[in-house]
Amino acid sequence: MEQKRIEIRRYEPADNACLTAIWYQASCISHPFLPDSLLQEQRLQISSKYLPETETWVAVGPAGPVGFIGLIDLFIGGLFIAPEWQSRGIGSLLLSHAFDLKGKLALEVYVANQRAVDFYRKHGFCGVRRRETDDNGLPYPLILMQKPCPSASRRTPTSSSRSF
Repeated sequence: MEQKRIEIRRYEPADNACLTAIWYQASCISHPFLPDSLLQEQRLQISSKYLPETETWVAVGPAGPVGFIGLIDLFIGGLFIAPEWQSRGIGSLLLSHAFDLKGKLALEVYVANQRAVDFYRKHGFCGVRRRETDDNGLPYPLILMQKPCPSASRRTPTSSSRSF
């Protein structure tokens, strides 16, 4: 656990190239089922739209950014950690920071990304709903997760086009 050496700060335009690279590297590992052509398209959207337009918090290590979390209101658009910095508590640190800011969070995660599903469950998120296609209409099921867990009568439908 190397959290003591990590600072969390707001996104700055100078972070764009580094965070886009982190997103791509982490996505290739955590989403091996997605075609590279799709990841390349999304990479452009991350750089031009999502990073500059969302509330993005950056985890910075001794040599620069090592991960980030992007928030759209109470929705986590993405949480990505550089592969060489994973499993060091940085994702947990960013998630705690976001929860402290918002008090309630939701996200969507690919069912096939079991490591991420387990990570969010470990942090108190529960599955609310499943959908069978992703935002591109491809057959990659997603789970909508929330924290705190809503009662069964308060569950709301998921909306699309909100995840990195």
